[in-house]
Amino acid sequence: MINKILFFPLVSFFNSKKPKLNLKNKTILITGASFGIGESLTRLLAKEECHLILVARSIDKLELLKQELQNNNAKIDIFVCDLFQTQEVKNLIESLKPFTIDIFVSNAGKSIHRSIFDSLDRMHDFERTIHLNFLAPVELSLALIPNLVKNKGHIINISALNVKLLSAPKWSAYQSSKSAFDEWFSSVSIELNAHQVATTSLYLPLVRTRMIKPTKAYDSIPALLPNEVAMVILNAIHSRKKYYAPWWLTLAQLFSILFRPLLEWIMIKLYNKGFL
Repeated sequence: MINKILFFPLVSFFNSKKPKLNLKNKTILITGASFGIGESLTRLLAKEECHLILVARSIDKLELLKQELQNNNAKIDIFVCDLFQTQEVKNLIESLKPFTIDIFVSNAGKSIHRSIFDSLDRMHDFERTIHLNFLAPVELSLALIPNLVKNKGHIINISALNVKLLSAPKWSAYQSSKSAFDEWFSSVSIELNAHQVATTSLYLPLVRTRMIKPTKAYDSIPALLPNEVAMVILNAIHSRKKYYAPWWLTLAQLFSILFRPLLEWIMIKLYNKGFL
Protein backbone atom coordinates (compact mmCIF):
# COMPACT_ATOMS: atom_id res chain seq x y z
CA MET A 1 0.00 0.00 0.00
CA ILE A 2 2.86 2.41 0.80
CA ASN A 3 4.15 2.13 -2.79
CA LYS A 4 0.69 2.84 -4.19
CA ILE A 5 0.44 5.99 -2.07
CA LEU A 6 3.96 7.20 -2.81
CA PHE A 7 4.12 6.38 -6.49
CA PHE A 8 0.58 7.00 -7.74
CA PRO A 9 -0.19 7.33 -10.66
CA LEU A 10 2.89 5.30 -11.72
CA VAL A 11 1.24 2.46 -9.83
CA SER A 12 -2.53 2.33 -9.47
CA PHE A 13 -4.66 1.84 -6.36
CA PHE A 14 -6.59 -0.62 -8.48
CA ASN A 15 -5.45 -3.71 -10.32
CA SER A 16 -3.31 -2.56 -13.23
CA LYS A 17 -4.44 -4.04 -16.52
CA LYS A 18 -2.31 -4.22 -19.59
CA PRO A 19 -3.63 -1.65 -22.09
CA LYS A 20 -4.89 -2.80 -25.45
CA LEU A 21 -2.07 -2.12 -27.87
CA ASN A 22 -2.15 -1.99 -31.63
CA LEU A 23 1.46 -2.81 -32.44
CA LYS A 24 1.00 -5.00 -35.48
CA ASN A 25 3.84 -4.36 -37.96
CA LYS A 26 5.46 -1.94 -35.48
CA THR A 27 9.19 -2.12 -34.73
CA ILE A 28 10.33 -1.26 -31.21
CA LEU A 29 13.94 -0.61 -30.24
CA ILE A 30 14.81 -1.18 -26.57
CA THR A 31 18.24 -0.41 -25.11
CA GLY A 32 19.31 -2.01 -21.86
CA ALA A 33 17.03 -4.91 -22.76
CA SER A 34 18.75 -7.79 -20.97
CA PHE A 35 18.04 -6.92 -17.33
CA GLY A 36 15.66 -4.97 -15.09
CA ILE A 37 13.15 -2.66 -16.73
CA GLY A 38 14.24 -3.57 -20.26
CA GLU A 39 13.87 -7.29 -19.66
CA SER A 40 10.44 -6.87 -18.02
CA LEU A 41 9.26 -4.68 -20.89
CA THR A 42 10.53 -7.19 -23.45
CA ARG A 43 8.61 -10.02 -21.78
CA LEU A 44 5.38 -8.01 -21.89
CA LEU A 45 5.82 -6.83 -25.47
CA ALA A 46 6.76 -10.31 -26.68
CA LYS A 47 3.07 -11.22 -26.44
CA GLU A 48 2.23 -8.58 -29.06
CA GLU A 49 2.43 -8.97 -32.85
CA CYS A 50 5.36 -6.63 -33.23
CA HIS A 51 9.07 -6.63 -34.02
CA LEU A 52 11.39 -6.18 -31.04
CA ILE A 53 14.99 -5.07 -31.49
CA LEU A 54 16.86 -5.68 -28.25
CA VAL A 55 20.16 -3.98 -27.47
CA ALA A 56 22.45 -4.77 -24.54
CA ARG A 57 26.05 -5.63 -23.68
CA SER A 58 25.45 -9.24 -22.63
CA ILE A 59 25.20 -11.58 -25.63
CA ASP A 60 24.51 -14.57 -23.36
CA LYS A 61 21.57 -12.89 -21.65
CA LEU A 62 20.16 -11.57 -24.94
CA GLU A 63 20.33 -15.00 -26.57
CA LEU A 64 18.73 -16.64 -23.54
CA LEU A 65 15.93 -14.06 -23.49
CA LYS A 66 15.30 -14.52 -27.21
CA GLN A 67 15.20 -18.29 -26.80
CA GLU A 68 12.77 -18.08 -23.86
CA LEU A 69 10.40 -15.85 -25.84
CA GLN A 70 10.65 -17.48 -29.26
CA ASN A 71 7.19 -19.06 -29.03
CA ASN A 72 5.48 -15.74 -28.37
CA ASN A 73 3.93 -13.46 -30.99
CA ALA A 74 6.77 -10.98 -31.43
CA LYS A 75 9.65 -11.30 -33.83
CA ILE A 76 12.89 -10.64 -31.93
CA ASP A 77 16.28 -9.48 -33.17
CA ILE A 78 19.20 -8.91 -30.82
CA PHE A 79 22.24 -6.66 -31.11
CA VAL A 80 25.20 -6.53 -28.75
CA CYS A 81 26.45 -3.02 -28.09
CA ASP A 82 28.35 -1.31 -25.29
CA LEU A 83 26.95 2.20 -25.49
CA PHE A 84 30.10 3.51 -23.81
CA GLN A 85 32.09 2.60 -26.92
CA THR A 86 31.63 5.24 -29.62
CA GLN A 87 32.48 2.88 -32.47
CA GLU A 88 30.05 0.24 -31.22
CA VAL A 89 27.27 2.82 -31.22
CA LYS A 90 28.12 3.74 -34.81
CA ASN A 91 28.16 0.04 -35.74
CA LEU A 92 24.75 -0.40 -34.12
CA ILE A 93 23.33 2.51 -36.08
CA GLU A 94 24.67 0.98 -39.28
CA SER A 95 23.08 -2.38 -38.34
CA LEU A 96 19.73 -0.70 -37.73
CA LYS A 97 19.54 0.89 -41.19
CA PRO A 98 17.55 -2.00 -42.75
CA PHE A 99 14.85 -1.56 -40.11
CA THR A 100 12.19 1.11 -39.78
CA ILE A 101 11.93 1.96 -36.09
CA ASP A 102 8.52 3.11 -34.86
CA ILE A 103 9.22 3.32 -31.11
CA PHE A 104 12.53 3.93 -29.37
CA VAL A 105 12.67 3.12 -25.65
CA SER A 106 15.86 4.74 -24.32
CA ASN A 107 16.35 2.64 -21.22
CA ALA A 108 20.07 1.83 -20.90
CA GLY A 109 21.85 3.77 -18.20
CA LYS A 110 24.69 3.85 -15.71
CA SER A 111 24.48 4.93 -12.07
CA ILE A 112 27.46 5.86 -9.90
CA HIS A 113 27.26 6.87 -6.24
CA ARG A 114 30.67 8.20 -5.19
CA SER A 115 32.07 11.20 -3.34
CA ILE A 116 33.90 13.75 -5.45
CA PHE A 117 36.89 13.21 -3.14
CA ASP A 118 36.95 9.55 -4.17
CA SER A 119 36.65 10.55 -7.82
CA LEU A 120 39.67 12.81 -8.24
CA ASP A 121 41.53 10.15 -10.22
CA ARG A 122 38.41 8.59 -11.77
CA MET A 123 37.67 10.76 -14.78
CA HIS A 124 36.48 7.57 -16.47
CA ASP A 125 33.40 7.60 -14.18
CA PHE A 126 32.26 10.83 -15.78
CA GLU A 127 33.22 9.73 -19.28
CA ARG A 128 31.26 6.51 -18.91
CA THR A 129 28.09 8.10 -17.52
CA ILE A 130 28.11 10.94 -20.05
CA HIS A 131 28.43 8.41 -22.89
CA LEU A 132 25.83 5.96 -21.61
CA ASN A 133 23.28 8.42 -20.25
CA PHE A 134 23.66 11.28 -22.72
CA LEU A 135 25.81 10.96 -25.84
CA ALA A 136 24.72 7.46 -26.90
CA PRO A 137 20.95 8.08 -26.65
CA VAL A 138 21.41 11.41 -28.43
CA GLU A 139 23.35 9.74 -31.27
CA LEU A 140 20.77 6.97 -31.57
CA SER A 141 17.93 9.48 -31.58
CA LEU A 142 19.57 11.57 -34.30
CA ALA A 143 19.90 8.48 -36.48
CA LEU A 144 16.28 7.42 -35.87
CA ILE A 145 14.51 10.77 -36.18
CA PRO A 146 14.01 10.71 -39.99
CA ASN A 147 12.08 7.41 -39.84
CA LEU A 148 10.28 8.41 -36.65
CA VAL A 149 9.00 11.54 -38.42
CA LYS A 150 7.96 9.49 -41.45
CA ASN A 151 6.07 7.00 -39.26
CA LYS A 152 4.78 9.48 -36.65
CA GLY A 153 6.74 7.44 -34.14
CA HIS A 154 7.53 7.70 -30.46
CA ILE A 155 10.60 8.18 -28.23
CA ILE A 156 10.33 7.14 -24.58
CA ASN A 157 12.97 8.45 -22.19
CA ILE A 158 13.44 6.44 -18.99
CA SER A 159 14.59 9.22 -16.69
CA ALA A 160 14.82 9.79 -12.93
CA LEU A 161 12.87 12.22 -10.78
CA ASN A 162 16.08 13.52 -9.17
CA VAL A 163 16.89 15.42 -12.40
CA LYS A 164 13.99 17.72 -11.46
CA LEU A 165 15.13 18.25 -7.87
CA LEU A 166 18.02 19.75 -5.90
CA SER A 167 21.16 17.73 -6.56
CA ALA A 168 22.36 15.48 -3.77
CA PRO A 169 26.03 14.88 -2.90
CA LYS A 170 27.93 11.88 -4.32
CA TRP A 171 25.74 11.69 -7.44
CA SER A 172 27.61 14.20 -9.62
CA ALA A 173 28.49 11.79 -12.46
CA TYR A 174 25.03 10.24 -12.66
CA GLN A 175 22.94 13.36 -12.12
CA SER A 176 24.85 15.57 -14.56
CA SER A 177 24.60 12.99 -17.36
CA LYS A 178 20.90 12.20 -16.79
CA SER A 179 20.08 15.90 -16.54
CA ALA A 180 21.95 16.59 -19.77
CA PHE A 181 19.81 14.15 -21.73
CA ASP A 182 16.63 15.34 -20.03
CA GLU A 183 17.34 18.94 -21.08
CA TRP A 184 18.25 17.87 -24.62
CA PHE A 185 15.12 15.78 -24.87
CA SER A 186 12.91 18.59 -23.53
CA SER A 187 14.31 20.93 -26.16
CA VAL A 188 13.96 18.61 -29.17
CA SER A 189 10.53 17.40 -28.04
CA ILE A 190 8.93 20.65 -29.16
CA GLU A 191 10.25 20.17 -32.68
CA LEU A 192 9.47 16.46 -32.76
CA ASN A 193 5.91 17.00 -31.49
CA ALA A 194 5.39 19.57 -34.23
CA HIS A 195 6.21 16.77 -36.70
CA GLN A 196 3.80 14.41 -34.91
CA VAL A 197 6.50 12.36 -33.20
CA ALA A 198 5.39 11.60 -29.65
CA THR A 199 7.87 12.10 -26.80
CA THR A 200 7.46 10.67 -23.31
CA SER A 201 9.61 11.10 -20.21
CA LEU A 202 9.22 8.79 -17.23
CA TYR A 203 10.50 10.50 -14.08
CA LEU A 204 11.01 7.46 -11.91
CA PRO A 205 11.78 7.07 -8.21
CA LEU A 206 14.00 4.20 -7.11
CA VAL A 207 13.48 1.01 -9.09
CA ARG A 208 14.52 -2.31 -7.58
CA THR A 209 17.14 -3.28 -10.18
CA ARG A 210 20.78 -4.28 -10.05
CA MET A 211 21.68 -0.62 -10.70
CA ILE A 212 20.84 0.35 -7.11
CA LYS A 213 22.22 -2.79 -5.43
CA PRO A 214 25.69 -1.28 -4.69
CA THR A 215 24.00 1.44 -2.57
CA LYS A 216 23.07 -0.47 0.59
CA ALA A 217 21.12 2.48 2.01
CA TYR A 218 18.45 1.81 -0.62
CA ASP A 219 17.66 -1.69 0.63
CA SER A 220 15.01 -0.43 3.07
CA ILE A 221 13.64 2.43 0.96
CA PRO A 222 10.35 1.98 -1.00
CA ALA A 223 11.00 1.35 -4.68
CA LEU A 224 9.13 0.37 -7.81
CA LEU A 225 9.61 -3.06 -9.33
CA PRO A 226 10.81 -3.44 -12.93
CA ASN A 227 7.52 -5.02 -14.04
CA GLU A 228 5.61 -2.04 -12.59
CA VAL A 229 7.71 0.34 -14.66
CA ALA A 230 7.23 -1.88 -17.71
CA MET A 231 3.46 -1.49 -17.29
CA VAL A 232 3.90 2.30 -17.17
CA ILE A 233 5.83 2.12 -20.45
CA LEU A 234 3.04 0.08 -22.04
CA ASN A 235 0.59 2.77 -20.96
CA ALA A 236 2.89 5.42 -22.42
CA ILE A 237 2.99 3.56 -25.75
CA HIS A 238 -0.81 3.41 -25.70
CA SER A 239 -1.50 7.01 -24.59
CA ARG A 240 1.56 8.81 -26.08
CA LYS A 241 1.36 11.02 -22.98
CA LYS A 242 4.32 13.39 -22.48
CA TYR A 243 5.12 12.84 -18.81
CA TYR A 244 4.79 10.22 -16.09
CA ALA A 245 5.87 10.97 -12.51
CA PRO A 246 4.74 10.49 -8.92
CA TRP A 247 1.96 12.86 -7.84
CA TRP A 248 4.23 14.78 -5.46
CA LEU A 249 7.06 15.65 -7.88
CA THR A 250 5.75 19.16 -8.69
CA LEU A 251 5.38 19.92 -4.97
CA ALA A 252 8.91 18.67 -4.37
CA GLN A 253 10.25 20.87 -7.19
CA LEU A 254 8.57 23.92 -5.69
CA PHE A 255 9.88 23.03 -2.24
CA SER A 256 13.44 22.59 -3.54
CA ILE A 257 13.31 26.05 -5.13
CA LEU A 258 11.73 27.94 -2.22
CA PHE A 259 13.80 26.27 0.49
CA ARG A 260 17.06 25.60 -1.33
CA PRO A 261 19.34 27.28 1.27
CA LEU A 262 17.70 25.32 4.08
CA LEU A 263 17.91 22.03 2.17
CA GLU A 264 21.57 22.61 1.34
CA TRP A 265 22.31 23.40 5.02
CA ILE A 266 20.57 20.16 6.05
CA MET A 267 22.50 18.13 3.45
CA ILE A 268 25.81 19.57 4.67
CA LYS A 269 24.95 18.57 8.24
CA LEU A 270 23.94 15.08 7.15
CA TYR A 271 27.04 14.75 4.99
CA ASN A 272 29.32 15.75 7.87
CA LYS A 273 27.66 13.13 10.09
CA GLY A 274 28.15 10.44 7.48
CA PHE A 275 24.47 10.03 6.58
CA LEU A 276 24.94 11.15 2.96
